[in-house]
Amino acid sequence: MTAETPRPGSRSLLIAGGGLPSLALALALKQAHGPALAVTVIDPGAADPARHRGRAYALAAGGRRMLERLGLWARVADAAEPIAEMVISDSRLADPVRPAFLTFGREADAERDDGEPFAHMIEAEPLAAALAEACRAAGVAIVAAGVVRALPEGAAIRAALTTGETLRGDLLVAADGARSRLREAARIGWVGWSYPQVGIVATIGHARPHEGRAFEHFLPAGPFAILPLRDGGPLGHRSSIVWTERSDDAEALLSGEPDEVLAEIERRFTLDLGTLALEHGPSRHPLAFGIARAFRAERLALLGDAAHVIHPIAGQGLNLGLADAAALAEAVTGALRLGLDPGSPDVLRAYERARRFDSFAMAAATDGLNRLFSNDALPLRLARDLGLGIVDRLPGLKRFFIGEAAAARDSRPRLMRGEAL
Repeated sequence: MTAETPRPGSRSLLIAGGGLPSLALALALKQAHGPALAVTVIDPGAADPARHRGRAYALAAGGRRMLERLGLWARVADAAEPIAEMVISDSRLADPVRPAFLTFGREADAERDDGEPFAHMIEAEPLAAALAEACRAAGVAIVAAGVVRALPEGAAIRAALTTGETLRGDLLVAADGARSRLREAARIGWVGWSYPQVGIVATIGHARPHEGRAFEHFLPAGPFAILPLRDGGPLGHRSSIVWTERSDDAEALLSGEPDEVLAEIERRFTLDLGTLALEHGPSRHPLAFGIARAFRAERLALLGDAAHVIHPIAGQGLNLGLADAAALAEAVTGALRLGLDPGSPDVLRAYERARRFDSFAMAAATDGLNRLFSNDALPLRLARDLGLGIVDRLPGLKRFFIGEAAAARDSRPRLMRGEAL
């Protein structure tokens, strides 16, 4: 697709990578600036929402407000399921009872000023389809290619594509994943490590309604999360699971017949939801921690997994990427409205200041939670269960954690607060 022809003297922005945060960034900037800003998304599969099939995300209230501001929420709301309650337990796999140590939910939400759920579960495929359609309608160019290399050239940056084509822009956004070639080529350092765990994702059908309730069972191998999806499927009701398992055990657990895999899931699943069926998956994903030493280089900004990778224990990966997109859109827009260069060092420093601490804090928090809960040491079990119980008995503290999960702070980018750029 070719975007509308920009006016003479207009600016251009290139985005390498077509994930959900990339498309949200492209849409936000194109809606704000129209023909004055040419926006191009470069990704071999950006126009194919089916590549997201089987994935689902916990979309925090800040992300929902951003989608609403972009005019997308009405298109995808029917595919989203509000999380009305979160129940957290801590046990061994063989324990006959899994006591709930902490519950976030209906009572705490009722005390919030806005009354909205702190999160919705949404499947990635309809969200990707809506974003891609909206980008096309707004005039974003979507190029089915990869970026081979990028070279800053004074007042611009030139990107060479796998098709042999060359594109020139004022700014290149590297959103090409955790193993970003553009980040490495720019010699931006990376601090990170792999976990001895894998994340297993699947869609599960069940006979009884979930009533918007999510579960997080902390088991010695890692958390097992059950997250409510919109009703449907042969059994009438559906949930997504995010199952963290030791890497050494995952191969054996998943290599059996579908009935054997389902039996392993049933051992970890709550009994409250009745008969189970495996609807999609499971798919396996290596887990890692990582954060870039800088979020910028000359005429280059890192976005999403290219800037930070976190453990899925808190379900915040998509929300971090959307916050990146909102902050970068805000920084670029501020420059353009003053007639300044959107790829200048001042703009990129403003973006980095807005996102680096928040990203590091979330990465460190999820790493700490995983280390605290993914073990069976008795002293740690006693300490963490005591801590969960204390939080459960302090409504003010619970509201604070809900606000953090919902991206409710005033310091968030404007789009995350539901405000226009």
